[in-house]
Amino acid sequence: MKTIHAILTWSEVVALLIPLVFMYPVKNQPGYLKPVRIYVWTALLLNIAISLIFHYKRKWHFPQELMSNNFLYNANSVARMLLFALFFILLRQPFMQGIKKAIPVLFILFLAVNFLFFEDFFYYHSLSGRLHSLETCILLLYCLQYYFFILTQDQHEDRRPPSFWVVTGLCIYVVINFPIYLFYKAMIYEFRHFTISIWDVQNMSYVVFCCFLAKAFYEAKKTNNGKIPAIQAH
Repeated sequence: MKTIHAILTWSEVVALLIPLVFMYPVKNQPGYLKPVRIYVWTALLLNIAISLIFHYKRKWHFPQELMSNNFLYNANSVARMLLFALFFILLRQPFMQGIKKAIPVLFILFLAVNFLFFEDFFYYHSLSGRLHSLETCILLLYCLQYYFFILTQDQHEDRRPPSFWVVTGLCIYVVINFPIYLFYKAMIYEFRHFTISIWDVQNMSYVVFCCFLAKAFYEAKKTNNGKIPAIQAH
């Protein structure tokens, strides 16, 4: 179990290498995949920093303000929320477009109010469960409206478009992690060892999420090679 846990502590970095392999070339890829590519690179840089702090903060004698990586998890949450919100907007599905465009603005307002008056973005002892749970809740709503729109369309393609695999992977990730984030801050104080162990579930779900992103980029490359027809959102 200790070996598995040790491997999973690096999974947030290694998992992102999976979609990275399939991301290029980007020529003629659907425009809605650009925020996903940006997310992969952003998350990779943040997760490398997160893992380095976790594994080497004492060995490398990091300064006190960098002995905690929780603020990087918060930054990752913000980036994931805004970039995938942009992904859903760029799909240009004629369904709830006004609401989908308004949500990122409201989310930024929430960030300003929450971290100015209620929470510290750089809080040493815990990531922001409020931020992460809100992020996963909003992204789940985005995913559900995507599936609802697909169900209303009378389309019968042989293959799913790249967007379907992105949304499916994201949906699995947020459904699994919403309860973890919702109760994380309370659990870290009352059941510290259990909370640290349950983070492995988050790590495993992240690997699954990245595999679905890789599938999306793979399907996009097949589309560009002319093997399947391109499917455009209107």
